[in-house]
Amino acid sequence: QVQLAESGGGMVQAGASLRLSCAASGRTFSSYVMGWFRQAPGKEREFVAAVRAGGSTYYPDSVKGRFTIFRDNAKKTIDLQMNSLKPEDTAVYYCAAGPGRLSVVQVTISTKYDYWGQGTQVTVSS
Repeated sequence: QVQLAESGGGMVQAGASLRLSCAASGRTFSSYVMGWFRQAPGKEREFVAAVRAGGSTYYPDSVKGRFTIFRDNAKKTIDLQMNSLKPEDTAVYYCAAGPGRLSVVQVTISTKYDYWGQGTQVTVSS
């Protein structure tokens, strides 16, 4: 079992930065793939970033070069540094934990993750 709690959301102007944090509990945290997803009103949940226990990271083209995912296995935290934010980044952001065996394709699929946080709102105004 893993419990996840996000923090750090807020309202910013376009071009600004935000850093989201996800605190995890559970004895086997280091075995999970950790991911960030987001969901805007009326849209499906969208992959944002993922990181394996060994440090490999994955991003979609929409955030590559602007967002960076960090993982600290000792502290059991996952951070998402978001720079050059755009209005289209507005969404509720969720932290998720999935099996370490997920493939490169599967880490981008929300239904492959087993545990989810409650989400944190990010609003970017133009």
